[in-house]
Amino acid sequence: MRAITIEQPGGPEVLRWTEVPDPVPGHDEVLIEVHAAGVNRADLLQRQGLYPPPEGAPPYPGMEVSGRIVESRTHHWQVGQEVCALISGGGYAELAVAPVGQLLAVPKNVSLEDAAALPEVAATVFSNVVEVAGIKPGETLLVHGGGSGIGTFAVQLGKALGAHVVTTARAAKHEALTRLGADRVIDYTAEDFSETVKADVILDIIGGAYLKGNVKALNEGGRLVVIGMQGGRKAELDLGALLAKRGSVFATALRSRTAAQKAAIVRGVREEVWPLIDEGLIGPVVHSRVPLPDAADAHRLMESSEHLGKIILTKP
Repeated sequence: MRAITIEQPGGPEVLRWTEVPDPVPGHDEVLIEVHAAGVNRADLLQRQGLYPPPEGAPPYPGMEVSGRIVESRTHHWQVGQEVCALISGGGYAELAVAPVGQLLAVPKNVSLEDAAALPEVAATVFSNVVEVAGIKPGETLLVHGGGSGIGTFAVQLGKALGAHVVTTARAAKHEALTRLGADRVIDYTAEDFSETVKADVILDIIGGAYLKGNVKALNEGGRLVVIGMQGGRKAELDLGALLAKRGSVFATALRSRTAAQKAAIVRGVREEVWPLIDEGLIGPVVHSRVPLPDAADAHRLMESSEHLGKIILTKP
C-alpha cells in the first residue's frame, strides 16, 4: 500500500507519498480501507520530531480515519461496514488498523468522507469537557481556539449540553462561531479575555501563555483543562489565586492513553455524543479536503491557522 511517510524531522516538505508494508490486524482489530483521514496538530508535531508515536504504532502520521472494513478479526464488526476510528497512528495511508474498542459507526446524515473529522475531536472534547470537567447545564464554558477542529466541536457540544459558551478566535471567524452556537466570541488579538469572562469550565489548547489569565477567569469551583501547549509549556501558577477560588487545573492527553482507556472514552462518545450528531444538533465542520498525496499542503494550511474547523485528507 501507499502512505505518507516522514523522510526526516522538518517542515511539510519532508512528507512523502511512498510504498510501505500493508498493516496486519491482530485479535479484536479490523483493517480499514481508508476513505479519509483527519489532520491534527499532533501530526505536525510528529513531523517535526517532537511527538513520537506510541510504542507499536505505525511510524507515519494520522490519528483518525474513516472508511470501509476490509478485514475483521472480531465478531463485533463485519467486512463492508462503514466506520470511523480513533487510532494511535498510521492514518495517512490507504489502509489502517483500528482496535475494536475505538471504532464508531458513521453517524446519520454525515458522509463517509466527513466522518474522518469526528473521532479525535469528539473523543477529546467529550473526555475533557464532560468526563474531566463535568460541565453542567447553565454553566459557562470558555473555549480557547474556537476556530480549530476541537474548538468548533467544543462550541457545539457545550451549547447542546446547555452551557453558556464563550470562545476566543480571530475576528474573521466570529460570525461562523456564532452560527455554531457561541453566545460570545472574543477577539484575542484585541481583548484580554481574563478581564471580562468568568467561566466554570475552561478548555485550553494554548497552555503556558494563558495560565495566569485562565486562573483569573475561573469562577469559584471552576475547572481548567489544559490539552495543548501552542503558547508554551511553562508558566508560573499562582496557587493563592487558585486556592481562593477552590479551583482545579487538569492537564490531559489522548494519544498516550491505553487502549482500554481510549475504548472507554469512545464508548462514552458513542452513547452520549453520537445521538446528538444523529439528531443534527452538532456535526463536523470541515474547512478543506486535500488529496492524501498532498498532505504537505494540508500541514501548511494548518500551520497558517487560517482554517475554521477540520482539514481532512481524502482518498486519491
